Amino acid sequence: MRMAADTIFGKIVAGEIPVEKLAETERVIAFPDIAPQAPVHILVIPKTTEYADVTELAAGDPGLLAEMVEVAKRLADEHADGDYRLIFNNGANAGQTVFHVHAHVLAGGLTEGSL
Repeated sequence: MRMAADTIFGKIVAGEIPVEKLAETERVIAFPDIAPQAPVHILVIPKTTEYADVTELAAGDPGLLAEMVEVAKRLADEHADGDYRLIFNNGANAGQTVFHVHAHVLAGGLTEGSL
């Protein structure tokens, strides 16, 4: 298992890199993506650095995965009238570049074939 502590998201969780928090729970934080791929592009990450990808998270803490989805839905309700895409890239060949599990909440102006 790859540890996520030394990633940019691990540094955000540790408070070393400030972000605009759009949502926060005891175990999850959400903030805008710095390179948005849609008018609404929010990242939802767990505060733990234990899981590199969604497969590891689903096996290790399905409740935390459910909480991430719940936060994503709440953000979509607040920022996009409830309609959204929820994307987890799982592995480098699937486009994952940061190996700290994270969900992309995308909405607004999406076209067929985007992401």
